[in-house]
Amino acid sequence: MKDTNGIDPPLVRLEAAELHFPVGGALAHLRGKNTVVKAVDGISFELRRGESVGLLGESGCGKTSTGRMLVRLDKATGGRVEFDGQDVSALSGNALRRFRSRSQLIFQNPFEALNPRFTIRDVLCEPLENAGVPRAEYEDRILRAMALVKLGDAAQFLDRYPHQLSGGQLQRIVMARALILEPEFVVADEPVSMLDVSVRAGVLNVFRDARAQTGITAIYISHDLALVRYVCERTIVMYLGRIVEDGPTEDIVANPLHPYTQALVAAVPVPHPDQSHDPLPIGRGAPDPRNPPSGCTFRDRCPRTFDRCAVEAPGPTRVENRIVHCHLFETEI
Repeated sequence: MKDTNGIDPPLVRLEAAELHFPVGGALAHLRGKNTVVKAVDGISFELRRGESVGLLGESGCGKTSTGRMLVRLDKATGGRVEFDGQDVSALSGNALRRFRSRSQLIFQNPFEALNPRFTIRDVLCEPLENAGVPRAEYEDRILRAMALVKLGDAAQFLDRYPHQLSGGQLQRIVMARALILEPEFVVADEPVSMLDVSVRAGVLNVFRDARAQTGITAIYISHDLALVRYVCERTIVMYLGRIVEDGPTEDIVANPLHPYTQALVAAVPVPHPDQSHDPLPIGRGAPDPRNPPSGCTFRDRCPRTFDRCAVEAPGPTRVENRIVHCHLFETEI
């Protein structure tokens, strides 16, 4: 159903969404220590149907936590996560089961994502059984899913166990398991990071082609800008639980605006061995997530910080076709 402007409503919508984890044990508060890690700290964005969006940032920025919250493997501790207009946190019973059929997660490590005691046939039948799909449809669904991930000769795989397949084949099985219920939304959590470089391109092509054939909405989580650029039209950059920049991938690569995004682009390896690499425009490592800096969490690494950054967290500012969370742009506009 379109809104008053004739635009389809977003399939996924986050509004000030939070995911906080208590740490340090029951007595931590008595020692005066921060007992909460703000893995996701009040982020907001929307995904339109059919979009392919990259979630980019270094380790510990909250990418995976955001993905798990989107498919409700972890329940949001604050804010709102909506899927097709429904509050995901409020779902239970049959409504939650229907949601899980419509949204799926492709796990990062295929070697840990599959039960070693299950044959590949069992692996693919399990989600069908959990979703209540009639048994008469199992074989057809399995064959379609195997073809979608380019494992067309299904007979040679279905009666094998996970340890009998290569890493690339296993990751395609993990994709097939996620796609077999014909979901509308998929979160892919660094699906090629555990694979040899020689097979990554093939698996990425499978992901791109499957998304194009099915028209699913997808979040692709990665720390690798080159991979995000290959599979996603739009990119959301995160740092320490917050969004810092959101816009078209090619524009972010060609002209990054936020100082952190500039550092990510500058860190991309130079392909020519004799070409020098300029020093990164940021200093030191990421701070302790249990005790992040006040105001802008990036300020202690930012080369352009000023007084306001220490006392106030930057809000979203639209700069042409992008959203940037940085006081520099609030000042300039």
